[in-house]
Amino acid sequence: MPPVLSLLAVLAVGISACEDCYGPHLDSQHVRHVRRMQPDAQGATVSPKAPLSWGQLNFLHTTDTHGWLEGLDAPSHALPVARIDDRAVISRSRITERIGEITHMKHKAGNLGVDLLLVDTGDLHDGNGLSDASTPNGAISNPIFENIDYDLLTIGNHELYVTDIAFETFNQFSKVYGDRYVTSNVQITNPATGELEYIGSKYRYFTTDHGLRIMAFGVLYDFTGNSNVSKVIKAKDLVKESWFLDAINYPQPIDLFIVLGHNPVRTTVSSSTFGIIYNTIRGLRKDIPIQAFGGHTHIRDFTVYDSISTGLESGRYCETLGWASMSGINSSTFHGNQKPRGVPNPTQKAVKVSSTNSTTNSTSTNSNLVYSRRYLDWNRLTFEYHATGSQEGTFDYHSGQRVTGEITQDRKQLNLTALYGCAPETYCQSCKPFGADGNIFGLLQTALAATVINESRADVPRLIMINTGSIRFDLVKGPFTFDDSFIVSPFDDAFQFIPDVPYSQASQVIGILNAGAFQRRSIDESPDLSTRDFDFNTPLIPSDACTSLDDKHAHSHPALRPRSQPLTRNLRNRQNPASAPGYVTTDDFGTDGDDTPHSRIQFYRQPNDIQANASFPATGLPETVDLVFLDFIGAGYVIPALNKVGGQYTAADISYYLPKTFTTNSYLPEYAKKYWQANVPNCPVGEAVGAK
Repeated sequence: MPPVLSLLAVLAVGISACEDCYGPHLDSQHVRHVRRMQPDAQGATVSPKAPLSWGQLNFLHTTDTHGWLEGLDAPSHALPVARIDDRAVISRSRITERIGEITHMKHKAGNLGVDLLLVDTGDLHDGNGLSDASTPNGAISNPIFENIDYDLLTIGNHELYVTDIAFETFNQFSKVYGDRYVTSNVQITNPATGELEYIGSKYRYFTTDHGLRIMAFGVLYDFTGNSNVSKVIKAKDLVKESWFLDAINYPQPIDLFIVLGHNPVRTTVSSSTFGIIYNTIRGLRKDIPIQAFGGHTHIRDFTVYDSISTGLESGRYCETLGWASMSGINSSTFHGNQKPRGVPNPTQKAVKVSSTNSTTNSTSTNSNLVYSRRYLDWNRLTFEYHATGSQEGTFDYHSGQRVTGEITQDRKQLNLTALYGCAPETYCQSCKPFGADGNIFGLLQTALAATVINESRADVPRLIMINTGSIRFDLVKGPFTFDDSFIVSPFDDAFQFIPDVPYSQASQVIGILNAGAFQRRSIDESPDLSTRDFDFNTPLIPSDACTSLDDKHAHSHPALRPRSQPLTRNLRNRQNPASAPGYVTTDDFGTDGDDTPHSRIQFYRQPNDIQANASFPATGLPETVDLVFLDFIGAGYVIPALNKVGGQYTAADISYYLPKTFTTNSYLPEYAKKYWQANVPNCPVGEAVGAK
């Protein structure tokens, strides 16, 4: 059964799992023997290091799944599973296997006399064919996701960029989960009334099976790229609202606050607003524990706020399943076990043990709380290991098998397995220096020159520029399919140009762009945008990369600073062949959080933008060129760069070089259809990223 189903089995509810979703692209080792857990997929080969520690209250956490519910269709993609650029090789499983794991673990929690809650913190699509090949994005993948019986969920920024998606989230998705879908600071205009109302519930007060009384808030970071039908209330304003303060001072007893959000858990990250929420709650309720669950930064992280408050963040792309447990919650109504027998129990006080860049606050409480956290590789082997007692036959719940069938049918309906060609080798985003063999951006320069052609100006010399953030994942030797086109680049930025630009000016633009800030843009700055510019990237880290947090936990955001020295191959653990290259996580609790041990992989920073040359004269340089670029960067970046070197251009000088339907999601498939036809349909499979 696929891992999503496996996960669900763990939770004791019929749910379905990501079929071996592949994980973060940068530097993950992609190997065919760790392919996704579709019916024909093989499994992971490296098992977890030890059983989980079960406490009085336990959590499974997912975030930033971005449509990876089918898992990895290309058998060579393995799932990175740790922090920033220290990636792991893991076989991601389908959502169907996660269903199986959840079901089993829910049963196990009941037998142990403890509570287990399942939490998700948003961004459900934009990054995979299953979610992105439909209109609107998520129309097919969301109903699959809804098979998972979450206890708490909240909204991500990717649910708000596009009006149709925002309305689908409001009218359909939020209604499936009712008050469990908590959006404390996100409202939408109800099309039936014309009035703003909360997309989900403002808060949720509930009692667990074993009597713990919980108040939960769902807080999105201060996102500004939403379409005009929704409103994101800034955290500084949210904490002043009377209903929010009344909920903190709820008339019924509260044993624990849960703050879930598509929001970095580490308060030193510039985009995080958890610090504002934490300070407000702690100012009013000094002795009540707070447990936070975050997302958006696509990393593994665990942070300590004070002696009774911590936060967990659990990766992305169905690569990581986060685990947290705690014991010592004071409750007059709890009727379970503080220290369940027959399993390890949490032992760590909420005290930082590593030199991460975080701030620990003090409380007046002499806390008895103890914690554990673990980052699970999202694959069947992991799920079966932790769903103790499950066998191959019993692990595959009927609910999971049903969802597996639905995923297979949906993939056929969307034609996701349509083969464009055979990628002749493996290309990675950051495991090799820019310009080196096997770096994906060299391939893209070739593909751009060969496919971005306006036939009426085909003989005119041109410079073609794209931002490296338009690429989201590695490309592995083997079949390159319709699904892979979304995985590598899910965006639909179109190509614009300015004709007949003096080469002396145009040739300087790329250097200016690469010396400047990483390109970001809010959708409301460009009325033409629909599903483009999904804020996938972070400054200095092109293409949604993860950057190691080991370097003194470089947090301004940890993902915003690359290592001062790239990791080198000799950092890999060749003495332990069972250790797969991948994430090596350091957080406030230290370095033992990765459920499956990994060896590090090197990471090289890439430029902001790349440039291809086409139709240049055989000798010498042209006097003028067509300067071609993405509409993502045109008016906001290219025009200022040109004018910096003597140009006098405005947005009125820009027009589309090709039809708007030819986008960043188009040129690589076109290239594959022209130049990657050798060995079709029997594409040979090559070495994994990080395999050498």
